[in-house]
Amino acid sequence: MPYYVFRLGMFKVLEKKGEWTSFKEARAQTNELRKTLDPKSGDKYKMIFAEDEIAAQETLTAERVLEKTLSGDDW
Repeated sequence: MPYYVFRLGMFKVLEKKGEWTSFKEARAQTNELRKTLDPKSGDKYKMIFAEDEIAAQETLTAERVLEKTLSGDDW
């Protein structure tokens, strides 16, 4: 399974930046891309390990459910 790097923009708009078979190469590229970001833009670079590009996109755009036991004063 490959590693995918995406630019995650406003409103969860994804732009694929590359695909690598090696974690080390993908991480290095992601770190280089993060250095070029304007902090005021609100964009992010995300690296994900997935079966294919569609699975990677679905994982990155999926809504997460807040675990009630891990929130609030009890956490």
